[in-house]
Amino acid sequence: MARTFRLALAQLNLTVGDLPGNTARMVEYLHLARESGADLVAFPELATTGYPPEDLLFKKSFIDANVAAMEQVVAESRGIAVVLGYVQSRESGIANSAAIGYDGELIDTYDKIILPNYGVFDEERYFTKGRVCQVYEIGGVRVGVNVCEDIWYEVGPSAVQRQAGAELIVSINGSPFHAGKSSYRRDSIVGSRAVGHGLFVAYLNIVGGQDELVFDGNSMICDPCGKVVARGPAFREAMILADIDVDSVPPLPPVHSDGDYEDALAAVGFPKSVYVSGHQPDAERPPLCCSSNSGELDEIEEIYHALVLGTRDYLHKTGFSKAIVGLSGGIDSALTAVIAADALGPENVLGITMPSRYSSQGSVEDSAELARNLGIEFWEIPIEPAHTAFADMLEQRFADTTPNVAEENVQARIRGNVLMTVSNKFGWIVLTTGNKSEMAMGYATLYG
Repeated sequence: MARTFRLALAQLNLTVGDLPGNTARMVEYLHLARESGADLVAFPELATTGYPPEDLLFKKSFIDANVAAMEQVVAESRGIAVVLGYVQSRESGIANSAAIGYDGELIDTYDKIILPNYGVFDEERYFTKGRVCQVYEIGGVRVGVNVCEDIWYEVGPSAVQRQAGAELIVSINGSPFHAGKSSYRRDSIVGSRAVGHGLFVAYLNIVGGQDELVFDGNSMICDPCGKVVARGPAFREAMILADIDVDSVPPLPPVHSDGDYEDALAAVGFPKSVYVSGHQPDAERPPLCCSSNSGELDEIEEIYHALVLGTRDYLHKTGFSKAIVGLSGGIDSALTAVIAADALGPENVLGITMPSRYSSQGSVEDSAELARNLGIEFWEIPIEPAHTAFADMLEQRFADTTPNVAEENVQARIRGNVLMTVSNKFGWIVLTTGNKSEMAMGYATLYG
């Protein structure tokens, strides 16, 4: 009889520091996975704390609370195995870990072995490296667990686990978005590891915005041929469910002969098998009509959805309810307003146009029409009185000088002052409307 393993990947939008909220989301999805007949449900990297927790990791009370959150989720795992990311405290320091639980008990903990220390990642500042990569028998299937960076290396923990008999790698991640990254993950990481090691690879990612980072989700499961058999959506929460035909996993491939595998083995030791749970007969689980399979977005769609999600989560997670956009009648402020309306709802966006003596009537009318089309609130606040006051105030000191960019920038500074004063008065956040080309050239007004 064919061995079928039902896997659930909980692609969640979590918040750094909100341990009660993150825990509640995981418990909710754990119950959903169990009701769906899953053998195993996985949650993302550092799911208890939210990602990235940064210097909160220096607070012992925070570490203790995160361990308690992990234990609370594991306690709910009656009849289902669970893998979830949390911070483990050890004598040597703290580790970026995955808890493996079943039937309400913590069975084992896997510590992340390869710690990234580049770009937005500075994990060597916080974590100690793991030294052991086990293989777990879950539902009759041999499963290796990786945490994010571990799966990005061809000769790394997943290679060692495969040689120890792993048939499935479950990789829990906190992988930020950039343009083109989704297809790179699919082809060069997840698909490549699946084909190279000859096993199933389940890649689970966080979704959501956190400060300056956006996480796109795009979780997926690849079979040993590199085919995506299940895929989660981009930029929204989801439960990805799939039945895996474990008997399609080929015999073990030969060990690397170039010494790389031996180096990896020396770093972590040969895995030992840890029993977690037995196989659930297919007759006892509800049928799965089809595996989750969301379509991919093209590059422009990805970028736009990332901007919308990043804006929405930044405001919601920092406690803001409404945004202000200065409208000039141009394309940059128009795009910012569209993103804000999509992210927050038009009722939560205020557009302000601030005409001066140099503004055309068309720019004012275009701003008003944009606001009507989007359904956002619209204010017109002429800045001519303030502009005149500045000119009069500086007239004597600027006498006998040639007008230059200093006078031109007065308008931008007045507009910035108006926007920030409205923000200060009502507690709404200002969204800037500059673009990256302007930033790269330094073409912007300080305080404007």
